[in-house]
Amino acid sequence: QVQLVESGGGLVQAGGSLRLSCAASGSIRRINAMGWYRQAPGKQRELVAVAPSGGSTNYADSVKGRFTISRDNTKNTVYLQLNSLKPEDTAVYYCYALVLTTIESVPRNYWGQGTQVTVSS
Repeated sequence: QVQLVESGGGLVQAGGSLRLSCAASGSIRRINAMGWYRQAPGKQRELVAVAPSGGSTNYADSVKGRFTISRDNTKNTVYLQLNSLKPEDTAVYYCYALVLTTIESVPRNYWGQGTQVTVSS
């Protein structure tokens, strides 16, 4: 019903930058929120940033001041600008979207396939 396609991960040195993108497509009536989670090896998935529709963005404390989330609602796309990267930012980054589809009556989360971000020291 809804597909999320991510791009932009890769290998970067500490202090470098990356920009992740995630485009949603399918039977979308309304997107209530889009955001990013990440999961490092051996750790639980954690929220990185979220951008609700009509609301304020929120960030994990560990990325505040370094990462910036933004949305292009005309393209159903969410971006995550990662600056001043640290080795501890190494993880698989997953985008998600809280979507009300054209065939369902309640919104639910959809997930991207994940994109690897590796920061070398």
